[in-house]
Amino acid sequence: MEQYRIVPWDDLLTEETSGINLEQYVPPELEQLAYQVCKSYDMNVQGMTLITSKPDKGGAIWRIETNHGPRSLKVLHRTPERSMFSVGAQEYVVKQGGRVPAIIHTRDGQNSVIAGGKLWIVTDWIDTLTPVAKIDLDGAMSLCHGLGEFHSWTKGYVPPLEAGRSSRIFKWQSQYEKIMSKLGWFRHIALAYPDAAASPHLLSVLDTFEQQAKDIFTKFQASSYSKMVRKGEAHWGLAHQDYGWSNGQMGPGGIWVIDLDGVAYDLPIRDLRKIITSTMDDMGAWDLAWIRGVIDAYHRANPLDRETFELLWIDMAFPNEFYKHVKEVVFHPEEFMNTELDGILDRVVATEANKWEVLRELEKDMANYPSGDYPEVEEPLSQPFTYRDYARGGSPVEASEPALEGGHEAEEEERSPVRKRPGSESRPLVGQPARKLRKRVRRKRDSEQRTTQRGAQASMPRRKKAAAKPAKASQPKVQLKPAQPKALRKPSKRLTPGKLAKPKAIAAKPAPKKKPVKTVKPAARGSIQKQVKTKPIGKAALKAAMRPYRRKPAARAYITAFRRSATMREIAR
Repeated sequence: MEQYRIVPWDDLLTEETSGINLEQYVPPELEQLAYQVCKSYDMNVQGMTLITSKPDKGGAIWRIETNHGPRSLKVLHRTPERSMFSVGAQEYVVKQGGRVPAIIHTRDGQNSVIAGGKLWIVTDWIDTLTPVAKIDLDGAMSLCHGLGEFHSWTKGYVPPLEAGRSSRIFKWQSQYEKIMSKLGWFRHIALAYPDAAASPHLLSVLDTFEQQAKDIFTKFQASSYSKMVRKGEAHWGLAHQDYGWSNGQMGPGGIWVIDLDGVAYDLPIRDLRKIITSTMDDMGAWDLAWIRGVIDAYHRANPLDRETFELLWIDMAFPNEFYKHVKEVVFHPEEFMNTELDGILDRVVATEANKWEVLRELEKDMANYPSGDYPEVEEPLSQPFTYRDYARGGSPVEASEPALEGGHEAEEEERSPVRKRPGSESRPLVGQPARKLRKRVRRKRDSEQRTTQRGAQASMPRRKKAAAKPAKASQPKVQLKPAQPKALRKPSKRLTPGKLAKPKAIAAKPAPKKKPVKTVKPAARGSIQKQVKTKPIGKAALKAAMRPYRRKPAARAYITAFRRSATMREIAR
């Protein structure tokens, strides 16, 4: 039996058993495996009833009758490592006094069993749980008050070492960008199927929702989100991610939260937003009194500040419900647009009729909440690229400390490991690859040296220039005859040291009369010097001199970065 691997069984719809309700069915092998798992616990199973299953994912829940009373047996459809994260969170909430079902341990003290490639747990079964009234404001307020309590209980949770880590707290921006990109997909699909029934209707409303998404995303970028997430995952705690009328039910002492297998680190108001927008969609219109009531109930259990309320408002204003209902067009475009999409668009557009009127009134409530403690924290200097300075014998190069106030330049110079350019102050080589930094420093240093030498040579007479040029040690001395004082030409600049052109024989001529050369004394520093004519530089020499300054970036890298950029996505839309 241990060889059986749990896999989704929704493919049975295409087989002869398609008449079965798959949510009330599990394969016989899975049911036998469930009995085997129960043997790991100190209990006698007298009966087992399937409550529900997830045929498309491979999960199921049973109510089992034992000698210790009714209990719940559940196989979690995620990977065992990911499921360990949620099981650890459930145990943490129980220890905090939260109202979630307690996990029963095995005979050897483990909180779960791995069988069939999945994680299994056994928990208490709470018989008295009942759903709260959905259309009643009091029931909705009770549900959201229980959500606030759950969020407060999860603060400070740290998962076990062997568990996977599930976090969405840093993904808000990427989630918004993904939705905006998918709205562009919807347009391409509608244009690709112009004969579909809902294609013109979809194209007529896309402009409105795309503009909404862009405007709200701009507000999000200007919000305090980046400062809030610096508090860390444990500060904010967990979001249920699937909280609603079935997973939050009234029981002994208040609202009990069940089905915690999808919890993840997140800003908790994401759960509250989902309840509000989905309920407004079910009602067909936005109700200001209902929204204010559930927010106040949540605030009493888990207090909100002004910045958190602003993010809640932004998340409600973003076209999440439109995306949620229309995204099916990506998977089954022709069938979906010909059957369901027209009715969905009519309902979504009707719900949007008074949405912005309600949100403008709700935005005024932001001033009623106190400001949060999210100080402006300057990012410390960091060095993401660890490299070795081979010019110093391979010792690692550290990031230098920032300059001290009060004029302690000498003390800073002693402890700063960063090289300095001649005649300029040092800057820490931080945040860039070592190869580029070394090239940049070397290029600028060589450039400054060449500029200094050229400036000095330009202000000197020709005779003094010849005297100032150092002799090349590697060039062999050439013996010239007395009758041929100019038999040797000046070596070409393209010749490397050690190579010398063959001298040409020149007939002896009388030395021509030379005009007297006026000696120009160098002017004082800072004054204007007299221009001296110099020989024009040849193309080959100019090419050789400019070769170190040529930069050959990898074109493929730039093209790849451009394709992945937001600019390219905007052009594609």
